[in-house]
Amino acid sequence: MVQSGTTEEVIKRYNVSLSGHGDKVLVFAHGFGCDQYVWKKVAPAFEMKYRVVLFDYIGSGKSDKSAYSAERYSTLHGYKEDLLNLCDALQLKNIVFIGHSVSSMIGALAAIERPDLIKNLIMIGPSPHFLNEPGYEGGFEKETIDGMLEMMEVDYEGWAQFLAPVIMQNGDRPHLTEEFEQVLCSNDPVIARHFAAATFLADVRTDLEKVTVPTLILQTKEDAVAPVAVGEYVHSKIPDSEFTLMEATGHNPHVSHAEETIAKIKEYLEKDKATH
Repeated sequence: MVQSGTTEEVIKRYNVSLSGHGDKVLVFAHGFGCDQYVWKKVAPAFEMKYRVVLFDYIGSGKSDKSAYSAERYSTLHGYKEDLLNLCDALQLKNIVFIGHSVSSMIGALAAIERPDLIKNLIMIGPSPHFLNEPGYEGGFEKETIDGMLEMMEVDYEGWAQFLAPVIMQNGDRPHLTEEFEQVLCSNDPVIARHFAAATFLADVRTDLEKVTVPTLILQTKEDAVAPVAVGEYVHSKIPDSEFTLMEATGHNPHVSHAEETIAKIKEYLEKDKATH
């Protein structure tokens, strides 16, 4: 069942922020454990030429957590339905969806269902499946993911303290790791645990070939969460895709290497196929 409502209700439910000017709409979507705050260094760079939409998934940031349902959000399809609902409520058209990590896959599922709505995808550190399988390098063994989920239940703050440096991979700038740890700790532990399971146990590999919209894949050269091989796999499966290996390191280049992230997105948007 799709969560509907008036435009005002939807804006409040997903803590939507609207800014910028232009005919083309950029929708920025955060990854697991985050909220729209992670785009603070990137999104403003696009407000002169584009309409910019930021939001929090239900259960994240300042969204309406009373709207959360463990059943609805047990798979990425619940988040996909929310994304489409949000876009329709805001009467958005001609969208470029910019998704980080798991949001890349949520955006892919939305684009498969509504290629009329989402004209381009920009994926930052995407992964359709985090588990290693025969012939596929996802980056994690099943017991590692199970251990992480168990740790989230037993010692959520300890888990956040462990995960933050692994994701950021910026030892020369410890304040970035500390900031990200604070973001993780701001989440409801129970909801975060459910979102983690939906994220790290998902497998949407067979859906990638159904993506028909032009797609940019931004991959950092060192990513402990979504290795280069995963980004290359996504590129090989999406027919109309481009793969860009960044100089950035870590899983959150939009936080740690905002200038390069902005430059790569602008370069793509300025190409003819992304502006028509």
